[in-house]
Amino acid sequence: MNDFSDIKLSNAQIAWRAAQDIEDGAYVNLGIGFPEMVAKFQPEGKQAIFHTENGVLDFGPAPPEGEEDWDLVNAGKKAITLKPGTSFFHHADSFSMVRGGHLDVAILGAYEVAENGDLANWSTGKGGIPAVGGAMDLVHGAGRVAVLTEHTTKKGQPKLVKRCSLPLTGVGCVTRVYTSLAVVDIAGGRFILREKLPELSVEELQSVTGGTLHIEGDVKDLKAPEV
Repeated sequence: MNDFSDIKLSNAQIAWRAAQDIEDGAYVNLGIGFPEMVAKFQPEGKQAIFHTENGVLDFGPAPPEGEEDWDLVNAGKKAITLKPGTSFFHHADSFSMVRGGHLDVAILGAYEVAENGDLANWSTGKGGIPAVGGAMDLVHGAGRVAVLTEHTTKKGQPKLVKRCSLPLTGVGCVTRVYTSLAVVDIAGGRFILREKLPELSVEELQSVTGGTLHIEGDVKDLKAPEV
């Protein structure tokens, strides 16, 4: 199965594309790992307020290498910086913010996303993320849940599927998926194709997608700068 590795977006480019959709002033939680890159690519004139589960709100970007203060980290143990207005609070208060519906957007990675919006982003298998963690709260507490992922696995198998085969993180929670090949909305139990790489036909994209891609209106070209 072709994974279109010669034309697909890099992880940084996927993160850049997701950042363009974050509203100014939105309260945003970025998942551990790949989604953390979204913070680097905020459009000019927009400033999100970033939240991390270990109890920090409105923190600044990662410091230059060698200038880290390791008492200041996010939930993924990555160094962060302070800025005017940064606040600290107890872990329990942090999850009260999540569960109380005070976050506008949660951006997470995924192993599988189903066409009904189910998300699987942890696994008990070898080399997998061994526990669901705070993601199970985020996906049902945030106003919008976006996923960043490669379109296929390293073995070329679809990550956008009819039904998840791995343990679920959340049920019917994902609203948009940004992949290395496309931007796909989830609504009414269907994958709706919004953007795709211009080099790909819809048929080629469908061949590496587990669920059916539906077309509603124009499908835009997916483009991202070299970042």
